[in-house]
Parts: sequence; structure tokens; C-alpha cells
Amino acid sequence: MNVLSLFDGMSCGQIALKQLGIIPEKYYASEIDKHAIKQTQLNFPNTIQLGDVTRVDVSRLEPIDLLIGGSPCQSFSFAGKRVGMSTVDKEEIYTLDRYLGLKEEGFQFEGESYLFWEYMRILTDIRKYNPNVLFLLENVEMGKKWERVLSEAIGVYGVHINSALVSAQNRRRIYWTNIRTKRNGLFGELHSDIPQPEDKGILLKDILEDEVDEKYFLSDKALSGIINHKKRHMEKESGFGAQFPTVKSNALLARCYKDGKENLVCSPRGNNTGGVFGETLRNIIQINPVSGSGGKQSYQQDRIYDVNGISPALCRGGGGMSPNIAVGLIRRLTPTECARLQTIP
Repeated sequence: MNVLSLFDGMSCGQIALKQLGIIPEKYYASEIDKHAIKQTQLNFPNTIQLGDVTRVDVSRLEPIDLLIGGSPCQSFSFAGKRVGMSTVDKEEIYTLDRYLGLKEEGFQFEGESYLFWEYMRILTDIRKYNPNVLFLLENVEMGKKWERVLSEAIGVYGVHINSALVSAQNRRRIYWTNIRTKRNGLFGELHSDIPQPEDKGILLKDILEDEVDEKYFLSDKALSGIINHKKRHMEKESGFGAQFPTVKSNALLARCYKDGKENLVCSPRGNNTGGVFGETLRNIIQINPVSGSGGKQSYQQDRIYDVNGISPALCRGGGGMSPNIAVGLIRRLTPTECARLQTIP
């Protein structure tokens, strides 16, 4: 079959297809990051790179049988500003027709999450000659309003899956697909019917390398920075009572002793604070980010994660943005370990 992958990254779609024993006749990829493209062409040299998604014209391609992609999530994510899909003038965009009209008139858009509409533009064009085209769209957990906008546009409601079930990483995502569907609800709405994966129980310790270069271990100066940052923000807190989330979070609430003093978050504890710690280790949760952090994932670099737990979702920003882990000493994850977190072979 012929596959078109939008926002292709390092072509994880081809990795998944290869593991399924499916080798596409043509694999078109839309990507603009030069490093991701280089990685793709190293692993899959027959990939046909198309460049910017806004310039993809399916009429120039072989007929597409499968469209896949994970459109940018920053404007939807609970870790971001949650502005959704809008223009810089703050007009929210709820339909493909409105987006195309604004695009033609030269309007500028906020962030990158509006590029979902480019996915829809391309899917709509493919459906003109292949009404039965298969598709898969992935995005981050988001507010109910925007989730409904995406679901109504694509014509199917998504399924929520946390990659923690199959990896050592907490990564909640929504998947919309017509590969397998079911009717559900009072009005028989169409829902994606991907079954929940079996929990493999993979923990951070399961993906660690045996020998790690010294450069990945944190210096005393870096450790002091984490401790001081924690102390400054803890002083601003009036108490922990309102800070406990009610769902599984990115990290473990933990306690570590350095030179006999409680300083760092790094080893799990199982007390009954807030009534939420009676669960299994993989479900122990951490206090929400302290005031002033805005809940952004970049603050994960100021936390220490226990190897008997799971990692937060990896985010862009290079090796320095990988989680810190406690393995006797404190260190960052290596590139190989980050690949294993992503289940990359």
C-alpha cells in the first residue's frame, strides 16, 4: 500500500509498520526538521520526503491507502497555554472551511496546533478519490472542547491510551482511527476501537544501560541548583492539601536523603498523605508543580525520578531536558535510554 505520514518526525510510523511486517510500496513523509529527516533517511532510505505540510498536494502523489500523523500538541497540552487552534488575533477555529478561508486571506495563526487543519485538508482531498482511506491521528490529552472539535472534524471519537502500559514512560495520548471502530452512546456515535494494551509493568530500571559515561551524572553545582529551586518554591506554598491531583501524574512523590538530610525527591514513599498513596508503585503520584511553574514539563529537570517508577513524558529540548534519575548518584538519561523509553529499537 501507499502511505502518507504527516509530521513524520524520525518516521516511527515506518518502525511500527516494519514490526507488523508491512513494507509500503510508497512511503511519503512530510517533515521539516533536518535532524529528524536525516535519521529517517538513515533507517529508511526509500522514504520520499515532501517537506512542509502546508504545501503537500496529494494530487501529485500515488493514490494514498493510509494517512498517519501526530499533529503538534503544544497549544492543546495541559502543560502549555491551552489556546487551542486560533489566530494570533484570538479567533478560535472550529471548522476546516473557516481555516482555509483565514489561510487564503493571509491570517497568522497561534502556535502550531492549528496544523491539525492541514491534516484535515489532506485527508479531505484523499477522500475525494479514496473514500475508504484508512487514517490514524495522534494528539495529546486535551480539554473536552477541543477534543470534540477534532473528533467532529475527523468523523470519529478517539480512544485514550497511556503509553505507560507498554513502556516506562507516562504518556497519555488520544488516537483517532477508522481502522477499527464501533458505535457507542445514545446516538450511536462512531468511536475508534483500539483495545487498551495489556500493562507490561515496565519500569525505569528496566530500560537503563549497565555502563554510563560520567558526563551524564549531575555535578554538585547542578544538584545544589535543584535543591535551592525546590526550597524557594516550597517557601511560597501555604500547604500541600490543595496540590494533590486526582489522577496518575508524571512523577512519583518521593523523598531522598543526601548526607543524612532530606533534600531531593528521589525514592518512593507509601504513606497515606491525602489518601492517594495506597495504590501500587506505578500509581503513586506526585504533588502538582509548585506555584509559578505553570505546570510546564520543563520543570521535570528539577525533579528526581525513582528507577522503580516510571518516567514523565519526554519533551523537546535536547539531552539536558531528559529526566534526572536516582541510581545511587543522580544522573540524566542517556540517548539510548530515551530511545528505549520511546520503545524505539
